[in-house]
Amino acid sequence: MPWHQDLTIAVKEKRETEGFAVWTRKAGIEHVQPPVGILEKMLTLRFHLDDADSSNGALKVIPKSHQSGRLSADEIKFRRQANETRVCSVKKGDCLIMRPLILHSSSAGTRPKNRRVIHFEFSAEDLPNGLSWYGS
Repeated sequence: MPWHQDLTIAVKEKRETEGFAVWTRKAGIEHVQPPVGILEKMLTLRFHLDDADSSNGALKVIPKSHQSGRLSADEIKFRRQANETRVCSVKKGDCLIMRPLILHSSSAGTRPKNRRVIHFEFSAEDLPNGLSWYGS
């Protein structure tokens, strides 16, 4: 998976709202890119059902990259070249907590095996204009 930030949120239904752009539908659920201020206040929890390390495609991150807001493709490329990456090795049952805006990636493993994850996103922010978080 290429280096990226998680830029979309899942919502109950599409409602055109200022500052919310790039609507998509994934697995029948509406997704949208919210203003960066919402993403900056979110947390992602990844509960690992299997061990994951560099041999089977564990998550890689660029530390502190989430502090720079939403990045362009050129900025991502520059940061990837100029910064150290870290592999987030985890054991079955571990929980990895991250910010959606942290630059992250994963590679195909050299010893392919399961690397199942339950992925939760949390926010205390209410959405404007009648938009509602999916699952709330």
